[in-house]
Amino acid sequence: MSRSIPPKYVRHTLIRLQSRGYQAYLVGGCVRDILMGRQPNDWDICTSALPHQVMEVFPTARPTGLKHGTVTVYINSRSLEVTTFRSEGSYADHRHPDSVSFVGDLHTDLSRRDFTMNAIALPVDGLIRDPFGGMEDIKNGIVRCVGEPERRFEEDALRMLRALRFAARLGFEIEADTMAAIEKKAPLAAALAAERVRDETEKIMLTAAPDRVFELVRLGLLDAFLFERAEHPAPFAALRRIIKKPMERWVLLALILLEQGAIHSVEKFLSSLRLDSRTVRCGEDTGEILQNELPESPYKWKKLLNSYGVASVSCAVRCHDALHGGKKYNELKAVLKSGECFSVKHLAIGGDELLELGLRGRELGDMLAFLLDYVMEYPENNRREVLLSLAGTSED
Repeated sequence: MSRSIPPKYVRHTLIRLQSRGYQAYLVGGCVRDILMGRQPNDWDICTSALPHQVMEVFPTARPTGLKHGTVTVYINSRSLEVTTFRSEGSYADHRHPDSVSFVGDLHTDLSRRDFTMNAIALPVDGLIRDPFGGMEDIKNGIVRCVGEPERRFEEDALRMLRALRFAARLGFEIEADTMAAIEKKAPLAAALAAERVRDETEKIMLTAAPDRVFELVRLGLLDAFLFERAEHPAPFAALRRIIKKPMERWVLLALILLEQGAIHSVEKFLSSLRLDSRTVRCGEDTGEILQNELPESPYKWKKLLNSYGVASVSCAVRCHDALHGGKKYNELKAVLKSGECFSVKHLAIGGDELLELGLRGRELGDMLAFLLDYVMEYPENNRREVLLSLAGTSED
């Protein structure tokens, strides 16, 4: 496997700690990515130095998570987290440790981590520490818990969703005992914050294998948000056929679940997972739009755009094409590209000019609606003099 070289500021941090007599290692996702020939997004260091000792080595460092032994080190304009080796107590809420104890050895620190591929340490000399066989699991494309899987998931129920996310993102399979533990411990996911479930689900849907979100449904990890589990995986393949954007994939997922009877409302499902208001609105609009046949003419496309807006109509049409095939989105795109008017704000005249003609209140609103409808049907006539004439007068 080709390896990325850690940036200079990361190597500098490791060397500074080691020069003061402390152990220091790159650890976690950055090591996994290095071993897979990927460029890490973040760099994390674990060390035998206690937090106050790290801050003595790096006077500009700031405590950002002292409870967990984490200090943020700043090197010029860059920053990275440095965390003391630790062990963790019980997890009463199945999410956060009740207590943290700082320890002096790397093995104990690695043994508390979630998966073997994330329990590999890399010092500046390049001599990898891999006590749980993470490198072999990476080579074989396997997601495997460190230690006893059921215990790992009892400690932190979010790890079950993370296992599926890593599998989808990396193209790995979940090791048999780890999968069996997910199936057994899935009910623990019901206590997770909706935002956490949303974030992990979205990360799965933004991978090259978004249809693996069906595994979350099948295993019961989304039971808190469903009336019942969807039983048919095939429709989830539509997620591969839609643009790789969060809103469109969330709305499409909701439509698939609605079709299978797993939810009763797109809007309520998206709201329960704390999706943003724009996504919820587009989901509700998409459901309404797709209850009818999509337009067959530019005029009807513009009527639809006027009623629901570009975002909702675009989302609905993309979902339609992903679910049913066809190229309706190309028709919509042609209408949008034409630049033809479908909104009052794009009319060649506005309300102020109609006020000058003596129109008021409902009469003014009705006239704007009439002019807009006319222009949507006859776009070449969206000209000031034509519209003024239609409104009852002409320019001098």
